[in-house]
Amino acid sequence: MTTKEIAMAKTAELHRMVMDEHVCPYGLKSKHLLKKQGFEVDDHPLTSREETDAFMEEHGVETTPQTFIGGERIGGYDDLLVFFGKEDADGNETSYRPVIAIFTVAAAIAVALAIGTFGTIWNVRTIEWFIALSMCFLAVQKLQDIRSFSTMFLNYDLLARGWVPYGTLYPYGEALAGILMVGGILPFVSVPIALFIGTVGAVSVFKAVYVDKRELKCACVGGQSNVPLGFISLTENLMMIAMGLWMGAKALF
Repeated sequence: MTTKEIAMAKTAELHRMVMDEHVCPYGLKSKHLLKKQGFEVDDHPLTSREETDAFMEEHGVETTPQTFIGGERIGGYDDLLVFFGKEDADGNETSYRPVIAIFTVAAAIAVALAIGTFGTIWNVRTIEWFIALSMCFLAVQKLQDIRSFSTMFLNYDLLARGWVPYGTLYPYGEALAGILMVGGILPFVSVPIALFIGTVGAVSVFKAVYVDKRELKCACVGGQSNVPLGFISLTENLMMIAMGLWMGAKALF
């Protein structure tokens, strides 16, 4: 449909499952999106399995909800997002949202801890907590689906390519180092881990992105990430190196 046709067809016909035992969440999201775009929604609840099956057979579709605008079938919720230009057709658009969320929440917690502990926002521990908490959150993202993470990690990590189990061990090491650094304890354990995995990671990312010029997805926030490999992953590794050096110096002096 053209922009003019969309503007003229301000009523959308929506067919979605609304049963006692199941209300389709994507039907609710489709209805909300249509209203947000200024459409009047002609809502057609499908209240039984039989009614739903009959509708899908009639229109030759395999899923609901289904939206029609100006007599033209748009499709399900994902198709509706594409129709309104909210998302690409494959859902593979680059997104830094997970990384922004992790760093923002880590910073907020670090500030809250500083205020509660020292009565001020600014303290050296604020930075230490921010980096250590970021490490913990990033590790949790990887551990949610460690198989997918380790597979993606093999695309660029030099050590994992030579010793595959390293891809599985990496997030555990990152989590352990982060947890110990939050408490400022056992630096003889956390410092070597952070320095080792940070250095290997930084070298691997730098080679893949800036030497080999490869375009890869970053495994830094898990195996389903759409974050491009590059600055973010390099920053993660450099933060670990810096934290390792700082905590090591504190322990020695």
